[in-house]
Amino acid sequence: MMFDDRDHRENGKRRFDDDRTGNHPEGFVMAGRLRVPLRRSDTLTDRPDFALVGVLRVPKEQTSPGRAIARRIGYAVAALAVAVIVVFLGRDGYRDVQENPLSLLDCIYYATVSLSTTGYGDITPITPQARLINVLVITPLRVFFLIVLVGTTLSALTENSRQAFKIQRWRRRVRNHIVVVGYGTKGRSAVDALLAEGHSPSEIVVVDTDPISLDIASRQDLVTVQGSATKSDVLQLAGARRAASIIVATNRDDTAVLVTLTARQLAPQARIVAAVRESENTHLLRQSGADSVVVSAETAGRLLGLAPSTPTVVEMIEDLLTPEDGFAVSERGVAPHEVGVPPRELPEIVLGIVREGHLIRVDSPALGVLAADDRLLYVRVVSG
Repeated sequence: MMFDDRDHRENGKRRFDDDRTGNHPEGFVMAGRLRVPLRRSDTLTDRPDFALVGVLRVPKEQTSPGRAIARRIGYAVAALAVAVIVVFLGRDGYRDVQENPLSLLDCIYYATVSLSTTGYGDITPITPQARLINVLVITPLRVFFLIVLVGTTLSALTENSRQAFKIQRWRRRVRNHIVVVGYGTKGRSAVDALLAEGHSPSEIVVVDTDPISLDIASRQDLVTVQGSATKSDVLQLAGARRAASIIVATNRDDTAVLVTLTARQLAPQARIVAAVRESENTHLLRQSGADSVVVSAETAGRLLGLAPSTPTVVEMIEDLLTPEDGFAVSERGVAPHEVGVPPRELPEIVLGIVREGHLIRVDSPALGVLAADDRLLYVRVVSG
């Protein structure tokens, strides 16, 4: 889809349909009227933490529910088996109502009713030794048995409370994190690159409206927020005001513009990186507040065009863009002993430097020597 500045100004009340991420801004007003809806009450952020369970999810240790239940049942059976063995070994100290000695079946029956209830009284310990064993062994086993069985139910009942507490703690502590809007192909690739560069999963928050995508993100131990990122309250819930960076990886250009406008309004200091399909829309993303714009369709097209004649060039570019193995493009500060040294004399392959926020390529006459505040862009070797 393509649209110019005139459309951008004249169609202020135009509704946009979003892609699979489901961003549907209701009556969103662009350009000069953008600030009006952002001043309205943020319903999500005004809710108490327990009301956000299911919208904001803080990851936990992943355990299969079937495995957890099977483990608890195994504990209960083991406790029952121990009780049966204890009673059977001391069966001479027990009698039923007819004063008969206990058989193995009687021992199993007694252990079962003793652990699961207070007992029916039809079988009782009659010797001091049997009564002592009941006090020291059977009673603790009964407590353990009930804890195991009831614990499964209590765990389910208290899950919402635990999640609400984790949400409260996360919202209080989150700072300088990275918000990724859209968890489709581009969003997942961006997260994979962040993790490969050493970022912790706790530093990344994924915003999407697709529950399946958010489940995938949760399995990677990422914090997730379900909702439309074109709405300011959803981005606030993701901590956009205190984020260091915001990555806009939606599948449509119009949605990327709306998300960028909203994000820039909320987070003036954050670095916003947005992906766009068509290069004609790059200027709209920059006008909306994006610091960097990646043209996904044309970049892929160039690689496809190079592949038939120079496949090794494409292979090398892919290697540079894949941080897991081979080569990777990285950025670092200038070491004290490197100040005043030309970049070409460094052992690394330097592609350029970032000076006062501007990129200077290594072949530029303005490059000169390195300063203490410069940032180096270089090629590093990644061990497989």
